Amino acid sequence: METVPPAVDLVLGASACCLACVFTNPLEVVKTRLQLQGELQARGTYPRLYRGFVASVVAVARADGLCGLQKGLAAGLLYQGLMNGVRFYCYSLACQAGLSQQPGGTVVAGAVAGALGAFVGSPAYLVKTQLQAQTVAAMAVGHQHHHQSLLGALETIWRQQGLAGLWRGVGGAVPRVMVGSAAQLATFASAKAWVQEQQWLPEDSWLVALAGGMISSIAVVAVMTPFDVVSTRLYNQPVDGAGRGKLYGGLADCLVKIWRQEGPLALYKGLGPVYLRLGPHTVLSMLFWDELRKWAWRGHHQGS
Repeated sequence: METVPPAVDLVLGASACCLACVFTNPLEVVKTRLQLQGELQARGTYPRLYRGFVASVVAVARADGLCGLQKGLAAGLLYQGLMNGVRFYCYSLACQAGLSQQPGGTVVAGAVAGALGAFVGSPAYLVKTQLQAQTVAAMAVGHQHHHQSLLGALETIWRQQGLAGLWRGVGGAVPRVMVGSAAQLATFASAKAWVQEQQWLPEDSWLVALAGGMISSIAVVAVMTPFDVVSTRLYNQPVDGAGRGKLYGGLADCLVKIWRQEGPLALYKGLGPVYLRLGPHTVLSMLFWDELRKWAWRGHHQGS
């Protein structure tokens, strides 16, 4: 893989994932609604307002208009820029330090970089989740926070809950991104190298990165979905006057309650839309990142 300075990887990683976010944000809206539907209720005891991917897209469009499919886009872009800028920067530093050459080093580097990125981007993900859950009363699932905008939501949370309130739910976000980042970065690098070794495609073709991203997305979805469901629940739950969640006490409490009250399969709620969202996002972000890195590497060497 072409080597570029970590600061360049920060910019390229953030840019690539923001570009991918524009295309995949409607899938994120649908995923959020499906994961909140039937919260802490046994299957069959609640009305299913959202059924599958296509029907859910139609339901969101009817309730909120076509623009409703891009709810929370500004918060999503902020999150992708913050989280992935930090993630790719730290991962690039680890690779330059030689960690990726050690056994298991790529997984460790991806996990640590993902954890740091998730912490930095947590306030943006909190607001994104709450904005995407908002809809008309007849189609509402989960708690409704009634925010008007990204900045308005940040101001409201800051005023009512203080600085700590902006990082509420980070305990679910960090493991979510740790496992997803480790799976994504580790499998993408190895999958791309394997495809190149097979010589099925021209070595410099963008199809090599595309193939690596497609393989990577399967691993990401498999390990990340349960943490994704928990993270959505923790971020969207209502809070009391002290800023404590009214439904869940944290990651472990949320996992146990979902398992007991909704069944173990509830941890994979919205699996189809999760893949349809994470799959394209992983493919697009890793493809954009890889192509931008090659462009930056060529520019650096041509200018030197």
